[in-house]
Amino acid sequence: MSRHTMIAPPEEDPNAEIHCASPPCFMHELDPSWCGLPDWAEIRAWRRGERARLIACRAAVPLAERRRRDQVITDHLLAALQPDLAARHIGFYWPFKGEYDARPLARALHRQGVRFALPVVLQRAAPMVFRPWYPGIRLVPGIWDIPVPAEGEPVLPDTLLVPLVGFDPRGYRLGHGGGYYDRTLAAMAPRPRAIGIGFESLRLTTIHPQPHDIPMDVIVTENGVMEPGA
Repeated sequence: MSRHTMIAPPEEDPNAEIHCASPPCFMHELDPSWCGLPDWAEIRAWRRGERARLIACRAAVPLAERRRRDQVITDHLLAALQPDLAARHIGFYWPFKGEYDARPLARALHRQGVRFALPVVLQRAAPMVFRPWYPGIRLVPGIWDIPVPAEGEPVLPDTLLVPLVGFDPRGYRLGHGGGYYDRTLAAMAPRPRAIGIGFESLRLTTIHPQPHDIPMDVIVTENGVMEPGA
């Protein structure tokens, strides 16, 4: 897709022909060298392999099953967003490579007065900013050609919906490898409530977290809502 190509309307689902799986997560808060675990270079290589495996696996899920699973996750997510749902300012994400699609939920809640925003990468290896989103807003291709609002002053959501390539029982996530959510959460003040969204097939024993990895406050899958460490 050209960097100057306008994005198709939301009804043209970019995931419709994607068959893929979500990547893994990290789960060790100490430097692995303290515990006799593999060094960081080995962990990075392991994460790359797990990421590719999980994304491919996530993509292999048939479209009908993906839509059924998304509806179940939506029901659990509505429960996780309570109380005071109407007062929330929610940062969500445009679905990529078979991720849970939060757009139908965002459109429905926007009609009820809930405010939404999408992340925008302005500079590589730097925290993202969030720009307001509403149905019909002009979108342009961002990093990885993911649609982002073309303009808008930065806002600070109080809740973030965060895609999971993989996750572990302590709430640490494996993403697509850019580190954007970790940098963004570390830089946001006050820090928003982070709700990781993924699938049970992406659950790992650990992602071997490093000091820069930030755990989710809540994780939602088709099996329900999990509070890490509870």
